Amino acid sequence: MVSMELKTMTCSLSVAIAGLKNSQGQVRFSLFNSAEGFPGSGERAIAKGSTSAADSPPIFTFENLQPGLYAVAVFHDINGDGVLNRGLMGIPREGFGFSNNPQILMGAPSFKRAALVVESASLDICIQLKYF
Repeated sequence: MVSMELKTMTCSLSVAIAGLKNSQGQVRFSLFNSAEGFPGSGERAIAKGSTSAADSPPIFTFENLQPGLYAVAVFHDINGDGVLNRGLMGIPREGFGFSNNPQILMGAPSFKRAALVVESASLDICIQLKYF
């Protein structure tokens, strides 16, 4: 009898950041695999990470992902407090962005608009930050 070992392919997703206003603080990354909690509930993210805003460009890589549908939310945590600071009427006071760089009109995009398929060994994307 021949025994075969099945290997599950894992993927990585590298996210580079463009459009930083300055090099202060951290860039914080959250990865979601469903609409539940996307994009504002970091506790619902399946993975999180951060890198220095002084890195040129700031890049974070999510490792050991199963092939599937994912969306990334990022923000420039200028003051290092770990939250996306907001001003009047909930308007972000720090830079933010999403995978697929969807147009931002009123509020955050849906998971569907930001979702991308990760199915190869590695995928590299770039998110353009927006500041209001």
